[in-house]
Amino acid sequence: MRAVIQRVSSASVSVDGTLISAIGPGFVVFLGIATTDTSRDAQRLAAKILKLRAFEDESDRMNHDLLGANGEVLCVSQFTLHADLRRGNRPSFDRAAKREVAEPLYEQSCDAIQAAGVPCKRGAFGSEMSVELVNDGPMTLVLDTEDFDKPRRA
Repeated sequence: MRAVIQRVSSASVSVDGTLISAIGPGFVVFLGIATTDTSRDAQRLAAKILKLRAFEDESDRMNHDLLGANGEVLCVSQFTLHADLRRGNRPSFDRAAKREVAEPLYEQSCDAIQAAGVPCKRGAFGSEMSVELVNDGPMTLVLDTEDFDKPRRA
C-alpha cells in the first residue's frame, strides 16, 4: 500500500458536484493499493498513520499524533499511486489492485483508523472525485508498506 498524506486545515470530497465528505484539521490520505497488498498491510498502514507525530505542541514541535491533535482523516482511494512510468509516456497501472481486492483493503484501513477513535471520512471508492484541501504547512508525507521491513540507512 502506498499513501500520500497531507496535513490539512480542512478538506472535502465531491462527486458530480455533490459534497460527500468533509473534515477540519487532520490528514487527507490518498491511498493506493497494489496487487500484492494484504490485510496485514492495511492494519500496519493505519497504525502508522495514527502514530505520525505531525502536529505541533505548545512549543511548536511536532509531538502530537491525530488523537493528540483532535484531528480527522479524509481517506481517498487513488489507484494512480501505483502507476509505472518507466517506459513511454502513458502510465501503466498493472501494479494497482483490481476493485475486488482493493476496496476491502481500503475499507479495512479506514475502519482501523475509525476504531482507534479518529474520525475517518471517505471518498467514493472508484469514482471520479473532486478533492479540495488546504494544505497546512505545507506538509506532505509518503508511506509505502514495502518500505516497512527494510532496514534504515545509517
